[in-house]
Order: sequence, then C-alpha cells, then structure tokens
Amino acid sequence: MRRCQWSVGAHRALGFGLVGALFVVALAADMGHAAPVIHSDRVAEGGLVRLIQIAPSGPELAAYDGLHAAAASGDIAKIRALAVSGADLNGRDGRGRTPLMVAAYGRHHDAIAALTELGADVEALDDQRYDVITIAGVIDDVATVRMMIQAGANPGLITSPYDGTALIASAHLGRVAVVRALVTAGAPLDHVNNLGWTALIEAIVLGDGAAAHTAIVRDLIDAGADVNLPDRSGTTPLALARTRGYSAMVQLLAAANARE
Repeated sequence: MRRCQWSVGAHRALGFGLVGALFVVALAADMGHAAPVIHSDRVAEGGLVRLIQIAPSGPELAAYDGLHAAAASGDIAKIRALAVSGADLNGRDGRGRTPLMVAAYGRHHDAIAALTELGADVEALDDQRYDVITIAGVIDDVATVRMMIQAGANPGLITSPYDGTALIASAHLGRVAVVRALVTAGAPLDHVNNLGWTALIEAIVLGDGAAAHTAIVRDLIDAGADVNLPDRSGTTPLALARTRGYSAMVQLLAAANARE
C-alpha cells in the first residue's frame, strides 16, 4: 500500500492528534476528495499498529459495477433502477463494503438517502467490522451520521477490530459535531474497547489537548461519562490528562470531581 508522509500542519488540518500517537496517512485514489486510510504506528503507550478504516481504492472504484458503481458516483437514478430490477442492496465488495458504505465514503448524501429509503441495511459491518455511522464519524461527516440515526441505526453498535463504538472513534479523532450527535442519540458513554479505553480516555490519550479534544472531554463530562473509569493499568482520566500537560482537560475533570 502506498504511503505518503504528512507534515505536522497537514496532520493538524485533518484534526489528528499528534501527542501520544504518530500517524501515517495513506491516500486512496480520488473519490472526488482524498479518502484517508489512517494508521497509528504507535498508539500512545499501546505500542501497536492500528488500522482505523479503509476507503475504496482507485482500482476498486474502477472495477465496481452495478450498485457499487452507482453508489460510488452518487448516481441516484441508476441506484433506483438497479433496485427495481432486483439488485442486492446489501451486496459486498472484496472488503465487505456495501453500496451504502461506498456512498458514505464518497459523502454522496442523496445516494445515501436513496439507498436507505430502498431498504439498505444501515447496521451492516464490513470485513473490519465498521458500520456506516463509524465510517461517517471518522471522516467527520455529521450529516451522514444523523441520517443513519434517523433511519434507525444503532449509535452504540460495537464496531471495529477493537470492539469499540463510533463515539470512541470520533472522540479519538476530535470530531466534535459527530460526538455531539452521537451523545444526543444515546450512544453509550462508558463503553470500554479491547484496548481498555473509553471515549473519554481516547480523547485524552490520542488527542492533542487542543480545542477540539478539550471540547469533547467537556461534552462527555456534561453528558454524564464516568470521569473515574480508569484504563486497564488503573490510570484515571485525570492522571492521564495531567501526565500529558493538558491543563484545560485537567481543570474540567477536577471540576467534575475526578480522582487522580
């Protein structure tokens, strides 16, 4: 897989935390915009390679036919015609992506609406166990997140190889609007993934301590997240924030009676 190194400025523009994690971003071929494939070569103290999700590549897009091709191009008329002719709304590509997922990667909101209206499965998981809500959350597409919630998708679905949720992934990446939409929809605040982290902890250990991640910490506290739920080593969110020098997060947590 081709990789390109990004500057610190580019990382910050994309909203990826640089403190505690070194991110390498590979860009899949153009879907009308750059489609990120985000890896963490070193995730905080976890020391593991972490694959977040994979957008359709250029060769995959070129090879698509039927509903996948229509979804990739946002061709609503073709989507409807194929559905009427009996095409499988939940057919899979080589990585387990449905047409709805492909439309989500392309931010084709009209196509997403059409597929949803026609009965596409809004809770399907791809081969990495990502659903449309998590896909949309990672690329910061709050409109699609809201569409899926309105269509009945579960905002607390367990997703990814890390047994996480869309809320955890979005908190990790500093997606403030997405986090707020998920919290409003009732996403579980204190789910612990198989790395031992909650959304609150990921906002701290994989964030950069700046405005977006601090706003997410505030929103999670205000929504009732457990400020004393520790990581698997027993370290609390307050201690994690203090260790990293994130003074604004420390103040928020201390005001919420968090323990060291």
